[in-house]
Amino acid sequence: MTGGAGYIGAHVVRAFQAQGITPVVLDNLSSGLARFVPAGVEFIQGDILDTALLTQVLLENRCSGVVHVAGFKYAGVSVQQPLHTYAQNVTGTASVLTAMLDAGVKNVVFSSSAAVYGTPSTDLVTEDSPHHPESPYGESKLIGEWLINDVARSSEGFRGVSLRYFNVVGSATDEVYDASPHNLFPLVIEALLAGRTPRINGDDYPTPDGTCVRDYVHVGDLATSHVAAAQALEAGRDLRPAYNLGSGEGLSIRQIMDAMARVTGIGFTPDLAPRRPGDPARIVAQGTAAAADLDWAMRYSVDEMVASAWSARRASGPGAS
Repeated sequence: MTGGAGYIGAHVVRAFQAQGITPVVLDNLSSGLARFVPAGVEFIQGDILDTALLTQVLLENRCSGVVHVAGFKYAGVSVQQPLHTYAQNVTGTASVLTAMLDAGVKNVVFSSSAAVYGTPSTDLVTEDSPHHPESPYGESKLIGEWLINDVARSSEGFRGVSLRYFNVVGSATDEVYDASPHNLFPLVIEALLAGRTPRINGDDYPTPDGTCVRDYVHVGDLATSHVAAAQALEAGRDLRPAYNLGSGEGLSIRQIMDAMARVTGIGFTPDLAPRRPGDPARIVAQGTAAAADLDWAMRYSVDEMVASAWSARRASGPGAS
């Protein structure tokens, strides 16, 4: 498994363990933390661009599939660092696929992104919605999907499935938390821990409360569906090339802020800032297909999402990174 020392990847590792499967983790620790990898799981510090190392790991561990979570995931930063983004997410995915072919490994679950859709023209995104990525990050994830589909067409028996999702939040264990400096939940939590007031960017959108509406999905649910996808490929079940892991309804920024205040017990009124350029009013994905095929479900309320994120971050201690 690539990226298994990251916030999402470490949860996927634990979800595999819960099914009696012990994965092998490869991560270069550019954003992951070695302590996120649970005891008893083999961890190799290495880069997905090192095709020879990937091939060696796959062969030595007799792997039957790959869950490819590693990548550069910051859409905004990717605009300033397009070449780095493409190297990690396109060249890196090509390296993973090359190693798989060299090692005779035929199944891959790819951690893609709903950023492949860009700003949707409809209120609810489905797997058949047009692809209009608006950042190098979104473009790189779409190209990654193309690479997997092309290899599947050209290599007999090779199968892959891509999982697309928006905002991943919460924690399923106090051992792992979201340390991203760009995601809403950690931004709000770090502000509250530091005694600062969280901020809303724009409250005049055409939404019920004027703030942007997005999908927020719990990382534990996401991890469950990654494992379900891997098991479905292993069992030879027919799957779509890609699935949305979406809520179907979405939550507004203000709803998230209200839940933060309720759960933490820290009363605050968010500071208001101007809109950020390019922020759509609403992006919400439908998860019906994944619910049917990949054990996808929204099992957590917004308060439970916030409570789990707050608990994991506080368990990590002050100044954690």
